Amino acid sequence: MASYTSHLCLAAVLAMPGRSIPSSHAQQAAGDRARENFKNAEVIYDWVRDADGNRLRTFVTRPKDVPGKVPVIFFVGWLSCDSVEYPRGESDGFGAIFWRLVETSGFATMRMDKEGVGESTGDCGKTDFVTELSGYRAAFDSLEKYSFVDLDRIFVVGLSNGGGTSPLVAGSRSVRGFIALSSWGRSWYEHMLELERVRLSAEAAKTAAQVNASLKGFIEFYALYLIQKKTPGEIVERHPEWASLWYDEPDGQYGRPASFYQQLQDLNLGETWSRVNAPVLVLRGSSDSIMSRNDSIAIADTVNRKTAGSARFVEVPHGDHLLSVHGKLVESVVPEMVRWMNEQLPKGR
Repeated sequence: MASYTSHLCLAAVLAMPGRSIPSSHAQQAAGDRARENFKNAEVIYDWVRDADGNRLRTFVTRPKDVPGKVPVIFFVGWLSCDSVEYPRGESDGFGAIFWRLVETSGFATMRMDKEGVGESTGDCGKTDFVTELSGYRAAFDSLEKYSFVDLDRIFVVGLSNGGGTSPLVAGSRSVRGFIALSSWGRSWYEHMLELERVRLSAEAAKTAAQVNASLKGFIEFYALYLIQKKTPGEIVERHPEWASLWYDEPDGQYGRPASFYQQLQDLNLGETWSRVNAPVLVLRGSSDSIMSRNDSIAIADTVNRKTAGSARFVEVPHGDHLLSVHGKLVESVVPEMVRWMNEQLPKGR
């Protein structure tokens, strides 16, 4: 995530390290862009449109020298306005996951750049969750157009925020399995209160009493923001005593509009994951300071409450939010993912 600096880098939470693209410069002519160059796969550049008509870039990879139809991994990206295209290779943990799955799995893959990112049109900073979701659904539906994709062998891999919401992308479509990486399965309100406690506790100058006092303020602040659907600016105007609590923009947070998070809060992920009939793998780094263990294990607990044993929770030792240690992806992550996906496929296919 974009530089871990002050506030546990919450101003860039769920972003990718050092890769933020200002929205005014996000759209760039194809001829000016560096592109990914895989040894074992070709890249197909295509487009879909979201519900607002924005043209969204998709990246489809096809394994080289593999005849017939192949399984496919559909990626649901993170929260921030950063591209899922990695022309510089494994520049961070999530990028390493993309590259290694493309090069080693033998599966096709699809990624999508959200509104206003890379070559996609629109404005990520003004796009709410419902609109973003419509783009992911359009991309997922477009898998049907690729003759080499086996639609009976689709896996959905969600990263960070996208891991929690990934079943909403697939809808009623048949999926072989879901993988949620560094993700969440509770309410956004619960997630944010826990995250604020972590952030406040990391400030060495704060006493335990000050942390608790601030958190009491945030309990009311986030209730107005996420549940009563007030913007942070409106809340501070009404409650000037909370002005020192707020560290982000008056009309949004982490580069997204307030409506994005209010729509996340409207979700019932317990219900969403209870409807999943496919196996689920949940991976979380034990040193993740963004998504807590409670955030991630909630997905596995929900799925297993419905069908015992259908979800597996794996904690990656010392891994951070990007499942990395000292900036390098933990080596066991991709082999674990590939092994699990192959376990879900019918024998002999």
